[in-house]
Amino acid sequence: MALPRAQARGWVKAAKLAQRRRPAEDTGGPQSPAPGSQRAALYVHWPYCEKRCSYCNFNKYIPRGVDEAALRRCLVTEAQTLLRLSGVRQVESVFFGGGTPSLASPQTVAAVLEAVAQAAHLPADSEVTLEANPTSASGSRLAAFGAAGVNRLSIGLQSLDDTELQLLGRTHSASDALQTLAEAQRLFPGRVSVDLMLGLPAQQVGPWLRQLQDLLRCCDDHVSLYQLSLERGTALFTQVQQGALPAPDPELAAEMYQEGRAVLREAGFRQYEVSNFARNGALSTHNWTYWQCGQYLGVGPGAHGRFIPQGAGGHTREARIQTLEPDNWMKEVTLFGHGTRRRIPLSWRKFWPWGYAQTWASLTSTGSSLSPN
Repeated sequence: MALPRAQARGWVKAAKLAQRRRPAEDTGGPQSPAPGSQRAALYVHWPYCEKRCSYCNFNKYIPRGVDEAALRRCLVTEAQTLLRLSGVRQVESVFFGGGTPSLASPQTVAAVLEAVAQAAHLPADSEVTLEANPTSASGSRLAAFGAAGVNRLSIGLQSLDDTELQLLGRTHSASDALQTLAEAQRLFPGRVSVDLMLGLPAQQVGPWLRQLQDLLRCCDDHVSLYQLSLERGTALFTQVQQGALPAPDPELAAEMYQEGRAVLREAGFRQYEVSNFARNGALSTHNWTYWQCGQYLGVGPGAHGRFIPQGAGGHTREARIQTLEPDNWMKEVTLFGHGTRRRIPLSWRKFWPWGYAQTWASLTSTGSSLSPN
């Protein structure tokens, strides 16, 4: 059940007031009196897209039609159930990912936030991020998401080269991306992140660095650099396998990454995670929770979470994976209150994957500024 309308409006109003105060504060993340085992981030998965990009193997679907009201009810129900099972009392960040969550209605975003605020404490200054693609994020739509409670955007820009965007199967042009970025910054000043991909087939270091430098002339205070990963089952994987495209050069990708880190450092950004860079204290609370091995709840088809099910009497952290296919997930949520498909007990060794530890050691040994402060 959602919050009463007046109470929901009250939370959004308080959140907006807190957001106006926040830029004046230098904080490395919200402070809370709640014990760590009672705090968590919350990820919400919107599983639908307009089309499948050539490189993407995420859990996403291209629907003929979406019963959004039914999906909304199930997202609300699962969020409430997992908050109860986890015993989480405070939600420190909410991240709407996908898929393309900017295709959802602002009403769905508001309903989930209302449910979270009813089931746990959602501080007025909590980070609430929405991933947005330029072609589904007009100014009026972004403003409506802001009115629903979103206070941070992550724009899937990916490239400023139209040929590369076509190769990736993106539905926007570089001009569309820059226009959306400008509108997002107007509506969410200081709270807009952009994604830029590297290591594409035939991509060269010099032109890619010029893209990054062009982006830095107009972007906000958070940038994510993602290296292309060729995934089996994607169109791009097939094209490379069949010889239609050259395989990405890992040495060139490594050079792009290292040179990109240097450019960002020169521009005042600090690296606080393998792919994420921030300046002016604009690190993502949600990303930082992942990196610090904090608890997070995963809501929606195929979502992942890691938490101790204290509300159900548990004492061991579990990895939880929700049912992948949206229709089956909704049936399970309707029957059981959640669509958890797998529960995997975790030892302390699994809290901090060895690969992450190796990467962290590698980054720190090169003298990178990783502090979030």
